[in-house]
Parts: sequence; structure tokens; C-alpha cells
Amino acid sequence: MNSDAYSKKVLTLIFCLSLFNYIDRQVLYAVFPLIKTDLRLSDSQLGLLASSFMIVYMCFAPFVGYFGDRVRRPLIIGVSAVFWSVSTLFSGLVKNYGQLMFTRSAVGIGEAGYGTVCPSFLAEWFPLDKRARVMATYALAIPAGSAVGYLLGGFLGQHFGWRNAFFIVAVPGLLLGTIALFLKETPEKLQRSEHIPFRGYAALFRNRTYLLICLSQSIGTFTVGGLAAWMPSYFVRTFEISVARAGFLFGLVTVLAGLTGNFAGGWAADWLRKRTKRAYFVVGYLSFFLSVPFGAGAILANDLNTCLALMFFAEFFIFAYSGPYHAAIVETVPVTMRSMAFALDIFIIHALGDAASPFLLGVVSDSAGLPAAIFLAMIYLLLGGFTSILAGEAYKKDFHAA
Repeated sequence: MNSDAYSKKVLTLIFCLSLFNYIDRQVLYAVFPLIKTDLRLSDSQLGLLASSFMIVYMCFAPFVGYFGDRVRRPLIIGVSAVFWSVSTLFSGLVKNYGQLMFTRSAVGIGEAGYGTVCPSFLAEWFPLDKRARVMATYALAIPAGSAVGYLLGGFLGQHFGWRNAFFIVAVPGLLLGTIALFLKETPEKLQRSEHIPFRGYAALFRNRTYLLICLSQSIGTFTVGGLAAWMPSYFVRTFEISVARAGFLFGLVTVLAGLTGNFAGGWAADWLRKRTKRAYFVVGYLSFFLSVPFGAGAILANDLNTCLALMFFAEFFIFAYSGPYHAAIVETVPVTMRSMAFALDIFIIHALGDAASPFLLGVVSDSAGLPAAIFLAMIYLLLGGFTSILAGEAYKKDFHAA
């Protein structure tokens, strides 16, 4: 089979898996209001429900990363997808808060296995000059899957109950995961037989550029995680619309902003890279800085349409750094350590990001109101712009780029 044709098939399958990865993850947030009423939960308890998933997700990732550089990555990808899909299905069978927390935490195990090995596996099927665009396409699954999760979750939850929403979205992941088991390993990986020991993680902590990329991503992840968990509820409470309409509107804005923002960021980075090797980081800090005024304005808006318009531009810029920063990690880490690198990246961005933000925003919401909580999350993005500038400077010094 032509390698270029096979690469595109890999991209298609991985994108579809990533799509349902985020559908299964975000459907929970769309049905937050229904779960809150049914199980009689506070906002803090809802936030902890989301955070428990992220805590398991980030803690499990480093162990998968270690094995991801030693065994066939398609095996890990396929088994992980089946595991998170089964866990999602069982989320619809729970009877109380503790059981739901357990099943959602189990989803984190499966998604950690997938998210750890997929970026490097996909990137290695494409040449360097196309990787930012390819990784941007891969990252499109975040907004697209989130949007579909909100749309399906809101619609199915309102019409059929929140438990049935979990049942339905679990099925495609089971099928796609089974297909992924039969993918081939990349030629680049097959040509490198040496294995890095578990203590090899220490070498990543000496890579300044890599660490600053992870820190920047964690700041974006904090805000994105907060928005994912609480914006549908914000629409319901502030503008007094239904759960289904709130999920539909935020899902629509997220997918449109994500599609355009990811493509724009990936294409801009590949185009700018012909002029400066720091292109990934230039796109990164611009995306952070430009997102803040739009995000703050959305929360200050007095009507729904203005809020949606400003939120679109905020998310457009937030998503723009994703593809370039995935490509930057692949470039700055040796092939024998890339699964470990993405595993540690997952740990850092979620430990400092959305493992905490749903719960922390829930705490702020209980004391000061949901608008104040989301507004603070938007302002926090400014810090990501400054860490992105530092990442570009470290890249220039450590990798001797022009």
C-alpha cells in the first residue's frame, strides 16, 4: 500500500477515535444540570466529578507512556478505546454519586492510554513540514468532539434521560477501538530498537523548552476545562434557556471556533516556520494574548447573542496553539522518548489545568457566582502568553534555531 495513502487512513481513524474520546468525555458536562437535580449535588460536587476523571487520567498517563515506547502503539490505542467506551456505558448504569465518580474515573484510565501514544504515533506518519497541520487536524477532535458531546448530551439527556446519553455515545468507540488494533507501527519507530528506562523521565525535566510548552498548555487547559464544565450551566442560569439549547449553542460555538482556530493555528505555524524556527511559539503567545479580551467580554455581555459571538473568538484563539505545540514536542524530543514525553505532558497539563479547574470554578461559583468564576479563568490566559514567549527563547538557545 502506498505510504502516503496509508498515512491518510491512519489520520482518518485516529481523528475519529479522538472525536469519540472527547464525545465520551464532554457528554457529562452537557447533562450536569440533569445529574445535579437527580442526584441532588452541589456545584462543588459536580466539579469534583469532572476533576476525578482528570486526576486518574493524568496519574495513569506516565505509566502508559513508559510502555508506549516499548510495545506496539496500535495495541495500546485499540485497547484503551474499548476500555473507555465500556466505562462510559457503565456510567449510565450507576445509582448514586459514588458509583458515577468511579465509572468516570475509569474513563480516565482508557483515555490516558490513548492520549499518551497517539500524538507521536500519528506525527511519525508525516514529514516535518506537514506536522503542524496534521497535529492541528488531530487537535480538531477536541472542539468537534466536545461540540458533538454537548449536542448529543443535551438532546439525548433532555429527551431520553442522562443515563441513555451515556449508553448511546459508548458504541462507536468500541467499534473504532477494535479496528485500531490492526494498524501498523510507524517505520521510524521500528528502526529504533533502544528502550529508555523509567528514570528517563528525568531527562525531560532537563528540557527547558519542553517544560515551558507543557506549562503553557496547562494554562490553556485550565481555562478550556473550566469552560467545558461550566459554560452550558452558565447559559442555563444566566439566560434561562433549556439544557438542550444550552448544549446545542455552546457545542456549535465550540466546534466552529475549534475547526477554524485549529486550522488557522496549524497553517500559520507551518507558513511562519519558513521565516523563523520559533514559529510554533509565536503562534502560541499570540493565541493566548488575543483570546483574553474576547473571553472577558463574553462574560460581561448582557445578551446571549453577544456572549456567543465573543465566546467564538475567544475559543478560536485558545485552540490555535494546539497543533503547533504538539508538533513542537515531537520536534524537541527523541523518537525513543515521545510516548513518555506526551505522557508527562498529559500529567503536567491536567495536574495544573483541568484536573483542578472544574472543582475550583465550582467553589468560586458557590461563593461568588458562576460569572465571576469563568471571568477569572479567562484572565488567567494572560500567563500562558508569557510562558509561551519564554518557551520560544529557550528553544532558540537550546536548539540553536534562527
